[in-house]
Amino acid sequence: MEKEWSAIVELFQKGKKQKEIMKLLKIPQTRRNFVIRTIKRFNETGGVMDRARTGRPVSITTVKMRKVVRSRVWRNPQRSIRKMAKELKISRGSLQTIVKRDLGLSSFKKRKVHFLSDKIKTKRLSRSKVLHTRFAAQGLDRVLFSDKKLFTVEQAFNRQNDRILSKSTSTIPDEYRYVKRVQKPLSLMVWAGVSSVGRTPLVFVPAGVKINAATYKELILQSIVKDLGEMMFENQPFIFQQDGAPAHTANSTQEWLWTNIPDFISKVEWPPSSPDLNPLDFSVWSILESSACSKPITVLSL
Repeated sequence: MEKEWSAIVELFQKGKKQKEIMKLLKIPQTRRNFVIRTIKRFNETGGVMDRARTGRPVSITTVKMRKVVRSRVWRNPQRSIRKMAKELKISRGSLQTIVKRDLGLSSFKKRKVHFLSDKIKTKRLSRSKVLHTRFAAQGLDRVLFSDKKLFTVEQAFNRQNDRILSKSTSTIPDEYRYVKRVQKPLSLMVWAGVSSVGRTPLVFVPAGVKINAATYKELILQSIVKDLGEMMFENQPFIFQQDGAPAHTANSTQEWLWTNIPDFISKVEWPPSSPDLNPLDFSVWSILESSACSKPITVLSL
């Protein structure tokens, strides 16, 4: 920058006009004001350095304070802005100015993710490659994805997106302001299956019934899945998917599927800890829950 200032002033002293200076120094038209200000500053001050600034000199957001904050953030990026401001005895606003404007840092929220050990990662990768090869040619149109979810009578709540517009919290009615929670709320287990050609009926598991291999076969496989080839897929073969729950991977369940279903993803093929591969897990259940549980439910009945 100082070299450009000096070059502009040198040409100006030689009698060159603004346009000539820009042409000789190959300064684009978008920086025209830069040349004008440099010449104006030279005429007024006899130099090209910044004028003395007015106002109170900076006492908090100094170079030294920036170094201190940078060092603390580097040691622990999870530091609270409020707590760090209190430790450094400066205002929260001044610290935010240093963090955002001077250091160029932004605050990001932590995200919940499934824990994956090295063993699970290796198994996920190898099984995913096998499934990718298997469905590369035939696609997923004939796959029926299935899953279970436990719904409670409590109101669904999204901490990030559920907001209320009001002038003050005191004017918000309690039924809108609070989302109440209790220990061990009433709940209901629901099973469903989805595919590109349709969905299965919802299966509501009676209260107190434990889903083991026997009840899984009776309530879901024999009652719903066995007839899907005729009902949903128009007598065409389909592929049944289920996760690695104990009731699904039991030998009796696997044997039943081999005997009664045209094709299925066996327990040694489905990647473990993979809700991201099932549309029910990563999409459908959340949409259904936000609709069915938009308000708290007082009575649970089938």
